[in-house]
Parts: sequence; C-alpha cells; structure tokens
Amino acid sequence: MSRDILSEIRDNLSAEGSGRTRYTRKAFRMLPGLEKPRILDIGCGAGEPTLELARLTQGEIIGIDVDQPALDRLKMKIEKAGLSGRVKALNCSMFNLDFPVESFDILWSEGSIFNIGFERGLKDWRRLLRPKGFLIVHEMVWLRPDPPKEIYDYWKRLYSGICTVPENVAQIASSGYTPVGHFALPEDAWWVLYFGPLEQRIRELRVKYADDSHALQVLDKEQREVDMHKKYYRWYGSAYFIMQKN
Repeated sequence: MSRDILSEIRDNLSAEGSGRTRYTRKAFRMLPGLEKPRILDIGCGAGEPTLELARLTQGEIIGIDVDQPALDRLKMKIEKAGLSGRVKALNCSMFNLDFPVESFDILWSEGSIFNIGFERGLKDWRRLLRPKGFLIVHEMVWLRPDPPKEIYDYWKRLYSGICTVPENVAQIASSGYTPVGHFALPEDAWWVLYFGPLEQRIRELRVKYADDSHALQVLDKEQREVDMHKKYYRWYGSAYFIMQKN
C-alpha cells in the first residue's frame, strides 16, 4: 500500500513541470557556447530538464534513470516533441555509468546526486567528461550556517551530506574542477514548485483514504516534511553549481 500511495502523492506534482526549467535555463546560460554538445542527464526522472536542454542546444542528450515509469513518460514526451533523433532515455544507474571515458561535453544532474553523494558523484563522474567539459549539479544546501537543532537533525537523517554553499564550492575545487559559478533558488521556489502542490495533494488524499489507517500514516509523514519546510525554509534550500573539468 505504501508504494501505491507514495506514487499517488508524488505523480505529476508541478515540481516536474515547466516552472523549474527556468533554473535549468539560467544554469545553462552560465556555460560558454558549445556547438552540438553531447550531454548526459543523470537521474533525469520524467525529463523536464532533459527536454529543456534539447531546446537550448542542437546537441545529443541521453537521460538516464532507474525509474522505468518516469522514463516511459519521458519517451512519450520525446516522441511528441519530435526529438527522437537527438534525445534518448535509458534505464541506467548512476552507480554504474557504463559509458566510454571522456564521452560527454556536459554532465547534468538536477536533484539526483544526493543518491550517490556530492563528493563521490563529482569524483566518479569526472572520467566521463571530455577535457574542459562541464558538470552542472542541482543540490540541497544549507542557506545559512548553524541551523537550529531540529532542522539540522531532521536533514542529517534525510541526507547526511547536506552542506553550505561555500563547503560545496570548496569540494568542487578539491575534486578536479574549476568552479564557474553557482546560485541558490529563491526562498519561495520550493514552496511554489513542490511543497505547496504537495500539501494540496495530501489534503485530497486524506479524503480518499479517510478509512485507511496505513495510508493516513504515510500522509502524516509527508505532511511533516511540509511542516518542516514551512518552519525552516529560510535555513535550507537548493543551489545550482556549475563547474569545469580541470
């Protein structure tokens, strides 16, 4: 049951929609002009950033993920957009990227590197970049130092690797890259793109599952995530990091 209701909670939330691609565009425009780059989108999900990269370039884009239903949705979008000649969706784990060394001009990772860890991802993926290639990562961060204990403990349980922006920039420099730039999303971005729609979805599902105690427990857990964001949104968020392989 928990798997079914989690799918109902998260499917087609607006974080997957066009609102987030404005930040994809902003990050991409921090790169120099590249003619027909070869791009690997790591952890692409249903592929809104993947498709945006195809619109921003004339290059070849490969989106990889292990979520087959999300990949199936991406494949339908690729066909509908007439991009089958340049954009591919592959079921592949970021832990086993079986591509030739130095085969991409750009590696792109929006909200996925936490699965492998920021430091490990930077080091493991670097071999796939051509000389002077670029890695762009969208990562959760502390927006301020010394967060309150409640939110610090909460996030350390969720993702022990969460760091401040300066700490991530230092890690970039020590992992074989030159930092090109970075920017944090506005404080209200995650509410607009994710937590607001999530809270509305939770309200709707509470009515549907009013007599299902297990489902209600799952919804309570999701609501706690929303409540923590409401209380501490000024302390944590996410940022894009743009870096070039040394």
